[in-house]
Amino acid sequence: MFANFRLAMTWLHTWFGLVLGFILMAAFFFGALSVFDREIDRWAIPETRFAPQHMPSFDAVLKPVYEKLKPHPDDMVATQKRVIGDLPHPDTLTISSLYAYTTHRDPVLTIGAEFDIPNELKDAADEHAHVHGWATIDPRSGEFLSDDKLKIGSNWFYPMHYRLNWSWMLVGYWLVGLAGFIMLVALVTGVIIHRKIFREFFTFRPWKRTQRSALDLHNLTGVVAFPFHFFFAFTGLVIFASWLYFPVGDTLLRPLHKQHEVVEAQRTGLPNEPAGVPAPLASVDAMILEAKRRWAARDMPGEVGLLFINHLGDINGYVSLYRAGSDQVALVGQAIHFKASTGEVLREEPPPSVVGSINEFLTGLHLQHFEHWLLRWLYVLGGLLGCVCIATGFIFFVEKRKRKHAESGSQGSRIVDALAVTTVTGMLIATIGMLVVNRVLPADLVGKGDWEKLAFWGFWLLALLHALWRSAPVAMAARNPAWAEQCRVLAALAFLAVATNWLTTGDHLLKTVFIDTYWPVAGLDLSLLVGALIAAWAGGRLACKSTSFPGMKQEGEAYE
Repeated sequence: MFANFRLAMTWLHTWFGLVLGFILMAAFFFGALSVFDREIDRWAIPETRFAPQHMPSFDAVLKPVYEKLKPHPDDMVATQKRVIGDLPHPDTLTISSLYAYTTHRDPVLTIGAEFDIPNELKDAADEHAHVHGWATIDPRSGEFLSDDKLKIGSNWFYPMHYRLNWSWMLVGYWLVGLAGFIMLVALVTGVIIHRKIFREFFTFRPWKRTQRSALDLHNLTGVVAFPFHFFFAFTGLVIFASWLYFPVGDTLLRPLHKQHEVVEAQRTGLPNEPAGVPAPLASVDAMILEAKRRWAARDMPGEVGLLFINHLGDINGYVSLYRAGSDQVALVGQAIHFKASTGEVLREEPPPSVVGSINEFLTGLHLQHFEHWLLRWLYVLGGLLGCVCIATGFIFFVEKRKRKHAESGSQGSRIVDALAVTTVTGMLIATIGMLVVNRVLPADLVGKGDWEKLAFWGFWLLALLHALWRSAPVAMAARNPAWAEQCRVLAALAFLAVATNWLTTGDHLLKTVFIDTYWPVAGLDLSLLVGALIAAWAGGRLACKSTSFPGMKQEGEAYE
């Protein structure tokens, strides 16, 4: 089929990258935004613009909050479909377990609980006989914050990078997983294709024709960020492997998995099931103090990042306190478990094994919960380099083939170019358009988050239609004017996002940088302004370019 192995790898690199590159583009871009997801949340929800807080007192602040917490209506509806008979009224359900979670970047506190239900499950294999409740609170006062407002950073952009916000039948997870695997293939085949890879590390000729410049930039960004791209594609697959791609613990090995839980409970002293004997809850604050003392004695002082209570109100209940390990790259918990009714220490997690340490390090490096702002910005840079690498791959594909397609009457280059415009500038328009809508819509609008999601998809759809409509010149071997036009729209939206944030909240850059310094908001505003300037410059440059390219190299003239 192919004259040699290198040509086979070229075909694999080209077509696999083209087909799934659109998904990879979203994964890289929204992965880059996810590095600062909490900061984007602060911009999108002005009432949460205060300093990050430590885990508050459980006895004084959180305990009264959990007494008010109720099952979430959405989960009541979902659980009703899985059980026999009607669920009891939510006010009558009692909490069987609870959690509270925060990070060094969170001013707000995320809490949740499981409520026991008496109903039998329709599916015997379904082991989850609970209804969930969750909320966001102000840890300074314990007041509930409206959960009707979408956390655009952590609940939209962040899941977009690993499941495309497409939860039906877990299709989004599988598509991103497949794209991640193809990314590994593309990286390996790219190394095989480019025999002069060291030279390409230092080669970029922007004054050359588009095809040559695009290939230079594609090679340059691919080589420079190769370790970053390979690591994140690989660890992303590893993180989801046992849960989704190869869930043998929940399928083939389910009986063994259940037995393992029982054995683990006996080994660790952490009861797997409640005893059915009521027992009060001792002072959790005292347990927190003891946990901090023990962490300090192990030369790793820190705060509680995750608080978890299992079998609440039962003699077998226990409290698990996990250290907020923001001072380490590895995603570690260093948990200490207490008997809920007495406060005695049941178990202090030992240091992990070598394999466990490697897993914690790789997972922590991917999820970046650490407190290192320079490294976070390097993550953003790596993600954006991945976007540039993919985008220039699209451009090179079109530029190399569009003259031949024009001569044969093929619409292939036109379609790919329109999809490339939609994936590159269209995705940015959808993202920043969503931020503009967030600031324009009234803060107390019912279902505001749903409108923001609708605006996101609406902007993206309009970008697709515009790119298709304006792509006719590509079929004649010319440039699609949609590139320049969408860059200008993007610049206008970015300026508008900054302006509407100022007008609706009063938090202009002079205030957030110099007067009442608040970097989460200032950082996003500055990023938007820089993006607007780049988009305006790019739009102007593209508009000035000629729409046709006489003398373009033909399909058969390969670039090495």
